[in-house]
Amino acid sequence: MSGGHDSSAQRAEDTEVVPVPAAAQQGRRRLVRVDDGDARVLGLVPATEPDMPSLRRQRDELRARIAAGRSDAVRRQHSNGKLTARERLGLLLDEDSFVELEPYRRHRSDGPGLAANRPHTDGVVAGSGTIDGRQVFVYAQDFTVFGGSLGEAHAAKIHKILDLAIANGAPVIGLNDSGGARIQEGVLALDGYGGIFRRQVEASGVVPQISVILGPCAGGAAYSPALADFTFMVRDTARMYLTGPDVVEAVSGRRVTHEELGGADVHGSRSGVATVVHDDEETCLADVRYLVSLLPSNYLEVPPATAATGAKNDHRPRLAELVPVEHNRPYDMREVFAEVVDDGEFFELHEGWARNVLCALARIDGRVAGLVGNQPAVFAGVLDGPAAQKAARFVRFCDAFGIPLVSFVDVPGFLPGVEQEQGGIIRQGAQLLHAYCEATVPRIQVIVRKAYGGAYIVMDSRSIGTDLSLAWPTNQIAVMGAEGAVNVLHRRELAAAADPAALRARLVADYTREYLNPHYAAERGLVDDIIDPADTRAAVARGLAMLQDKRKPGPARKHGNQPI
Repeated sequence: MSGGHDSSAQRAEDTEVVPVPAAAQQGRRRLVRVDDGDARVLGLVPATEPDMPSLRRQRDELRARIAAGRSDAVRRQHSNGKLTARERLGLLLDEDSFVELEPYRRHRSDGPGLAANRPHTDGVVAGSGTIDGRQVFVYAQDFTVFGGSLGEAHAAKIHKILDLAIANGAPVIGLNDSGGARIQEGVLALDGYGGIFRRQVEASGVVPQISVILGPCAGGAAYSPALADFTFMVRDTARMYLTGPDVVEAVSGRRVTHEELGGADVHGSRSGVATVVHDDEETCLADVRYLVSLLPSNYLEVPPATAATGAKNDHRPRLAELVPVEHNRPYDMREVFAEVVDDGEFFELHEGWARNVLCALARIDGRVAGLVGNQPAVFAGVLDGPAAQKAARFVRFCDAFGIPLVSFVDVPGFLPGVEQEQGGIIRQGAQLLHAYCEATVPRIQVIVRKAYGGAYIVMDSRSIGTDLSLAWPTNQIAVMGAEGAVNVLHRRELAAAADPAALRARLVADYTREYLNPHYAAERGLVDDIIDPADTRAAVARGLAMLQDKRKPGPARKHGNQPI
């Protein structure tokens, strides 16, 4: 810049003043020069000052009407035993934390019955809030508006929530209460569902996804909960299916109720779609809050930890009393879980489905861990197809979000039978095998009693990559039990013996002593340590501390091909 030159004056001289037509001068706005510090610009400002208090009052009144909803529709919702969308969000989120997005959104459709009926929100309340101070993104379908049906605008709001959740690395929670696709909007409604599903797949393994079914969830909408990591349902009011009772009757001639076809208990105990089932909305939403407290916000963060509980030096003599020495006597593996985890508290998933295997989230010495355990109280803890799928899904979730895995093994093998083989138990068992082999999080195996055959291998054995294998003195690791092994190995001798029973007893004792003793696997490096059952909690806590900085990058590839 040359000395002595008045640059501001020069700019003022160079500024072109645009003549304003008389008609424009008589309008609502006038052209003026606005002084912005050293810069001078031309701008349009209102000809008269707005009445801001009046505008605020109008806005607040409209927001209040939107939040209140139609009184008759709200009464119907309550009479059906259901809360409103906003009441549900009030229970789910921290007080006064909800920030609503697009409350004024309305549909643009001119379909039958829609042109003159354009309510705000378009049937879904969406935004962000906090749970125990941690951010989450949420949407709650509003059955009082168009029966919560999904149209173009409705879907666009859910798309935005999913996009924001991914971009901000925060969990996303959907509260479902919808009659399905809005028929009048046709393909736009279907396109809206497709956009939701695509974003859910993009979010998979990036942020936790929780779906809560609090009313109908029918047709294509049912795929959204199926894509989520966790699905909650409430008895009597929640129902989920692809085709309703009327269609089922028309096609098959079989008459079923909504509850029989897709109620909470059906999905909680038979289909396995529901992760958790509750009797009422209040306890359901309280459990969702508790689940969030156990999860990281995204795959780059560690799960929220609490203060250490002294687990590394904790001695639990009761553990030795809980598990019978006799390998054919049942017990409840949940009691073992309770002795190992902090405060005896764990969050069990799929409690009513595939009950012969347990999956749970808990804290051990303040840190979150995923627990998998065979359940000897149900089918002797044998693995079948559903149990393998249940455990595989859980293992993959824990691995995706950096949650260490502790597997408690007491398994006699895979369930034999024609139905199992024809039903795909090979494929289903391979899913669990694939999930464990693929997992790079810290992994600890605890062999409580028996571990036979292929089921031992897939329950996170040393051969498929567990980091630490611990065994109780009662452990028996073998291809099969002593009785079965003797029958195979000594079939001819037994057939020719004068006293087959006595010979069998002697051979079983010999096989047990030689191959089923607790040191056989340890001597061969397949078990790291044989521990006192009372020291299990301490040993697991020390193991998790040892492995907390584990880093194991996966192989260079696009992705594996899981045996689905």
